[in-house]
Amino acid sequence: MRLLIIGAGFAGMYAALSAARLRDIQGASPEELEIALIAPEPTLVVRPRLYEPKPETLTAPLLDVLKAIDVDYIQGSAETVNTEALTVQISTPKGTRKTLSYDRLVVATGSRLFRPNIPGLAEHGFSVDSLDDAVALDKHLHGLADRPARNGRDTVVVAGGGFTGIEAATELPARLRNIFGKESRTRVIIVERNSAIAPDMGEGPRPVIEQALRKLGVETRLGAGVASLDKSGVTLSTGEHIETETLVWAAGIRAAPLTAQIPAERDNFGRLLVDRDLRVAGVAGVFATGDAARAACDDEGNYALMSCQHATRMGAFAGNNAAAELLGVPTRPYHQKAYVTCLDLGEAGALFTRGWERKVEMVGDVAKKTKQEINTVWIYPPCAERAVALASADPERVTSL
Repeated sequence: MRLLIIGAGFAGMYAALSAARLRDIQGASPEELEIALIAPEPTLVVRPRLYEPKPETLTAPLLDVLKAIDVDYIQGSAETVNTEALTVQISTPKGTRKTLSYDRLVVATGSRLFRPNIPGLAEHGFSVDSLDDAVALDKHLHGLADRPARNGRDTVVVAGGGFTGIEAATELPARLRNIFGKESRTRVIIVERNSAIAPDMGEGPRPVIEQALRKLGVETRLGAGVASLDKSGVTLSTGEHIETETLVWAAGIRAAPLTAQIPAERDNFGRLLVDRDLRVAGVAGVFATGDAARAACDDEGNYALMSCQHATRMGAFAGNNAAAELLGVPTRPYHQKAYVTCLDLGEAGALFTRGWERKVEMVGDVAKKTKQEINTVWIYPPCAERAVALASADPERVTSL
């Protein structure tokens, strides 16, 4: 029997750990139940941190962990899924194609930044969506120091006033000072189509965010969108033109394109609809997890967000349940009633909220310490010691927070 997992992000990593844990508990051997993870590299990209400087350092190796728990790593990119033939076709780094069969499949392909067809965005826009994107932005920012201080060189526009946009924007003043010097006069401007900053955060946290933006000197343009980009800068839907050499696009994400190959219903974000065990509705043998799945967290109408916090726990349930079906033992319905947010606000500290109503619990330096612990400890893979790694993947206990 073979369980295939596509993706080495937070959901894919925990799907592998949890499946291996259940196999170990049930006394099955790796020969009886083969667990394999498909990804271009055996590396976890710590995506929640890509707004930070030195993004090339924000990865964690997975190969030793996978070896310790007897999970096979298959290097390649999944290109085609055939749910009737129960096969996945991958392309390898050598340019060859390989077809792999499966008895159960876990789709943990994550999400991608949504880039609309705005004139100039593809040519002139940057992002912090992927490791390559973040490295390109960091290289660009450092390269600005060699250019004349005119034509908006010291101005950065961030398109999107949600979670990612705010974290990127509040980190930028310090990053720019480190590049241009402490006496430099830089501008960071958030452009948000809604009438308020952080539209999804609600009324409670918003005053804390607005105060942080004022403290850092981050400007906002609310009720406006990006109409076009060119070498001279950004033109907004209001007609305002902002001279800049840097636009960071942070306005929305969608499930990775591979989910479209699964013959099942999807939501507006491209996520596959799943049941409480994270099975894809109407497709035998396929589970979806993390940003690839629209899953109910509870019986009160709350659904998992496209976030590391939900992906880790969802991954653990998906891996456990896919293995459980093959091993003939009961599955465990996914649930995740606890929900918190911890928003980095750069040199202004951070904001920590609890519950779906986002009740503010911590702000400033206290919240910042929690954010730093989350970013540097809690979301990283477990150590490559078999017992420790397997113990970390109990679905009922897994949480990144």
